[in-house]
Amino acid sequence: MKKIGFIPLRKGSKGIPGKNKRKMVGRPLFTWVLGAAYFSDLDEVVVYTDDKDIINFINKEYHYTTKIKVVERTEVTATDSASTESAMLAYAESIDYNFDVFCLLQATSPFTTSETINKSLEKLNQGFDSTVSVVNTHRFLWNEDGTPINYDYKNRPRRQDFNGLLVENGAVYTCIKSVLKEKQNRLGDKVGIVKMPEDALLEIDSESDWIAIEQLLIDRQQRQKQASKITHFVLDVDGVFTDGSITYTKEGEHTKRFDMRDGMGLEILRQFGINVIIMTSENSELVAKRMQKLQIKDTYLGVKDKFTLLNKIAKDQGLPLSNFAYIGDDVNDLANICTVGWSFAPNNATAIVKLNADVVLSKDSANGAIREACEFIKTYNKRF
Repeated sequence: MKKIGFIPLRKGSKGIPGKNKRKMVGRPLFTWVLGAAYFSDLDEVVVYTDDKDIINFINKEYHYTTKIKVVERTEVTATDSASTESAMLAYAESIDYNFDVFCLLQATSPFTTSETINKSLEKLNQGFDSTVSVVNTHRFLWNEDGTPINYDYKNRPRRQDFNGLLVENGAVYTCIKSVLKEKQNRLGDKVGIVKMPEDALLEIDSESDWIAIEQLLIDRQQRQKQASKITHFVLDVDGVFTDGSITYTKEGEHTKRFDMRDGMGLEILRQFGINVIIMTSENSELVAKRMQKLQIKDTYLGVKDKFTLLNKIAKDQGLPLSNFAYIGDDVNDLANICTVGWSFAPNNATAIVKLNADVVLSKDSANGAIREACEFIKTYNKRF
């Protein structure tokens, strides 16, 4: 049974310009649902977009998997008036409906998890022909004429005694092939309900929505933290190994300054069996040579979606993220900072990273910060 995920993205956005690729907790917004889809039971995940930046990003970033693919969206399905169904049908027809299950995913729903997607897929094995994600809200609703919709205000119920309402949140829809092909719709005649947390009801329509949702995402990631032995230490480079500055020569070459004591700290950690991993967004030959000198084999250069790559490494190793420590200094490290077992920020890191890191180090980057983090990890692991 072939199960495909489908994420439609339009280049234009009226409420928040460039919303889909704007960074939410340090990651392009659409990568939150894309990452969830990648780790789900879907067989293939298609990003359908007219945005050249996103097309280039996906082709470069997810080279390590064939599960994620990007397809250029047709012009007629990318207009302001085009429906989501028109995009779904255009793509389905282009592949001659070569699938058994179609899963529509909303890129602006960052609370979507692989577990929610899998529950939606499982519903289709229980006699349902389609599913819709909903949120159970305990809000009291009213008509404009001053009459209540869902409760008797003369006998106002307590929250714990009130069942509330199930509200469609637009995050995840699944259907079998015949539903989309014959009904030209995402939903069929027997719809299964998949509940998501109440936070997932929030929509990103304004700057205040963005701020609220970003903080909720940070809180969600931090609640997942557990105390475990650290087996892997992941490090950013610029602003961690280096002070974040670059010196150019007149020939156009540039140099970076590294602290030798940091290298010794990492060598000591490896003697205690801790794996060291380098993960940087820069594709720098200079950095590659420095890591070769330090004999760090697991070096990943040019990584923009660090969170998905980190999760892939953890999954391949069969380990929870609680076994990982991470040190970073800027917003593109934030999702990892908020999720791993222990996170560190140099004393000169950006304010948002220092606010959310577990430990703000007393040393600056390129001035002993990594060595200080290594000492912390070595001491911390003694309790296990």
